[in-house]
Amino acid sequence: MRGSIKLFKIFDISINIHITFFLLLALVLPGGMKQIFLVVAIFVFVTAHELCHSLAAKHFGIKVKEITLLPIGGVASMAKMPERPFEEFVISLAGPLFNIVFVLLFFYPMKYLVGPNTLFHPLSTDTWPLTFAYIYWINLVLAAFNLLPAFPMDGGRVLRAVLASRIGQRKATRAAVSLGHIFAVGFAYFGIIKFNIFLIIIAVFIYVSATGEEMQVDIKENLKKFRVRDILPRDFITLSTDTDLAKVLEIIFHSHQEDFPISEGSELVGFITRQDIMAGVHKFGMQGKVAGIMRKEFAKVKDTDLLVKVQDIMQVNGIRALPVVRDGKILGVVTIEDIGRVYSLVSSRT
Repeated sequence: MRGSIKLFKIFDISINIHITFFLLLALVLPGGMKQIFLVVAIFVFVTAHELCHSLAAKHFGIKVKEITLLPIGGVASMAKMPERPFEEFVISLAGPLFNIVFVLLFFYPMKYLVGPNTLFHPLSTDTWPLTFAYIYWINLVLAAFNLLPAFPMDGGRVLRAVLASRIGQRKATRAAVSLGHIFAVGFAYFGIIKFNIFLIIIAVFIYVSATGEEMQVDIKENLKKFRVRDILPRDFITLSTDTDLAKVLEIIFHSHQEDFPISEGSELVGFITRQDIMAGVHKFGMQGKVAGIMRKEFAKVKDTDLLVKVQDIMQVNGIRALPVVRDGKILGVVTIEDIGRVYSLVSSRT
């Protein structure tokens, strides 16, 4: 995520902190060390919460690139969303379950540490024992808040997973998103009448995220109707390994193609994307050769593959174009723009 600073890496997942998080620290700074300690501790538990989501996702073969800590919580960046309702159910519950299990496991140690009267005292940072009790109970608050049946909260995803097995992914998403919009309006209302900017920010986040998720599901459902061969441009250009970058740029300027298969004879030996070309020109200059920048290991798709599969491959690999082959023969290049045009045309008819 842009504007993020990498803190460390664990389980091959980067833990990042967004620069806006420091605004939150600045707000609590006048409250003294106990409030700063409280905020930091809360985000330690938020990180653990998101890590549980991420490890559950990795168990099902879903790559998780990073976790970003924001003032309103944490976001795990998954390469793709779970495809089966059971997977989403498990992944969504993993985070809140961590917070609940923590509360259960450490109830008696906390009771012994801070005393029974302090443990059940209203949340406060007046003293250090009260601050530790606050940190302890905030886990239950995090679990309860995340289990609200409002998309994109964990509870909304659990609800969608349960409904999807009965009414399908699209209808289940619309139901969960509708609840998300209702909760967002409710948070916004209370945020306005209570002059609580934090509730308003949460309301906006829930509404926008829920709407975006519904759009993504619509895209996937529509793409299931089409295969690569249905949209593959007939005209395409291949390059040889000894083509210089000046020639590549000339081809880009005089055509609509920006990603190229590299061939030797009839054999596909490499692939270069727009990003590879820009980086190559910067590094080697206009006289650099394609051989020096091409990818020798790259994903390929068949003309019979569904577009939804192609989109998933692009998301997982972080690329915008893929070569299309059939029986080892290069048939062309499919791009994310090609997929976007299909969705735009289909959605305009519905």
